[in-house]
Amino acid sequence: MGKIIFYEGSNFQGRSYECSADCPDTYRYFNCCNSIRVTGGHWVGYEKPNYMGYQYILGRGEYPNFHHWMGFNSCMRSCQMFSPYRGAYRMRIYNRPEMYGHMMEFTDDCPNVYDRFGHHGIYSCNCMEGYWIFYEHPNYRGRQYFMRPGEYRACSEWGCMNPMIGSFRRMRSSLV
Repeated sequence: MGKIIFYEGSNFQGRSYECSADCPDTYRYFNCCNSIRVTGGHWVGYEKPNYMGYQYILGRGEYPNFHHWMGFNSCMRSCQMFSPYRGAYRMRIYNRPEMYGHMMEFTDDCPNVYDRFGHHGIYSCNCMEGYWIFYEHPNYRGRQYFMRPGEYRACSEWGCMNPMIGSFRRMRSSLV
């Protein structure tokens, strides 16, 4: 059973809210989120209601302040739980929208997109198997984008306005 606990104060202080299912709007439960404890399950937290805005991948553990989940502020307005995936991983990335241009297929993590792909931007992709996490900067840093299996014909379809992705990795149980 998955459970995530949001706290208004840093270091698990102040008012808290326990959640064990998807929540499209957390505002009625708390005003800001300065720490999180995940006691079960795998979660994606979102800065805005209805699963919009910055995305944060949260696995089992403690996050005493928003910097520990790579947050930019104390806003956490929606969250989704997702099931662990234990199968194969396969994804194709493209340097043009609509899955055109240079293509490369990946089955493993990529700490530096430019070094492996030869391009700075990922404009579209096809996540054929497994969950993936895109990061804004190399070495798994910066804004995060949770990628479910499916076709993404433009970077805006995964919530990004800028196609510059610095790294990506497979979403595995060992990461969370």
